[in-house]
Amino acid sequence: MLTREELEQIAFHYSPVGIVLTESRIIRACNPAFAEMFGYVPEELIDQSFAILYPTLEEFVAIRDVGVEPLRKTNRYTDERIMARRDGSLFWCRVRGHSLTRQDDPLRRAVWSFADLSEFRPVSPLTTRERQIVMHLGEGRTSKEIARMLTISPRTVEAYRARLMKKHKASNVAELLAHLGGMPQ
Repeated sequence: MLTREELEQIAFHYSPVGIVLTESRIIRACNPAFAEMFGYVPEELIDQSFAILYPTLEEFVAIRDVGVEPLRKTNRYTDERIMARRDGSLFWCRVRGHSLTRQDDPLRRAVWSFADLSEFRPVSPLTTRERQIVMHLGEGRTSKEIARMLTISPRTVEAYRARLMKKHKASNVAELLAHLGGMPQ
């Protein structure tokens, strides 16, 4: 009979979703599903900054504070975002987080799960700023909230939103998100 520790190791290693333990956004442990999702083997990711998995350094920096407050308040964070594989290809993934240092510094040590959504959500070519705005629109944020988070004016957010809707022939945000997310309209 296997010990509890052995069972936990098997569950971690063979989980069908990517699981990663981070310390201050540095990968300290990850399972094979996580590494494979990004085109690596686990040993290549250990002690690497999460920055290598983002489309741009700017996006890595910008996303840092988005989940801090939800982790402090509820110790849960979830979103869907575009990440980058080793070969540079972009893909949608669902991210869920749980802090082990919740009150003090939620990102000091955390466990995250990543699920690859690329089979259901193809990536449309967008600029970094467009991706940021679409991600926040998808979470139901208002233009004012998005502007505050991105430190830009609400009018700038509205201008991006209008251009995106025109570019993708959407009459409202729900249609835009459905089009960009590969969901039925």
